[in-house]
Amino acid sequence: MKLNTIERKKFRVRGKGKKVSSPDRMRLSISRSAKNISAQIIDDVKKITLVSCSSIEKDIKSMDKINKTEVSKIVAEKLAKKAVEKKITKVYFDRGVYKYHGRVKMFAETLRKNGMDF
Repeated sequence: MKLNTIERKKFRVRGKGKKVSSPDRMRLSISRSAKNISAQIIDDVKKITLVSCSSIEKDIKSMDKINKTEVSKIVAEKLAKKAVEKKITKVYFDRGVYKYHGRVKMFAETLRKNGMDF
């Protein structure tokens, strides 16, 4: 089966992350669209989602007129709080097909400021 460019890029980024990380680290997967951003922390051994957060949630969506980079900061802060409550601090960052630039970079930097290690 031949994979298209986006699928190859996704597998390449995820594979490199798995190679350099230890099994005790969880995967932090990020997904973004034109208006929204979401992220989840996944345990690949058990194949379950431990923590997730999205800009579609009611409390974030109800905020008035904030730009997309501010939304990504808010989602990152909320995800970091949830993760620290569940005692998850070590993760590896799976940016998927997205470049480490703009909203994705802002999301990662905010997570680091709030206690996540990757």
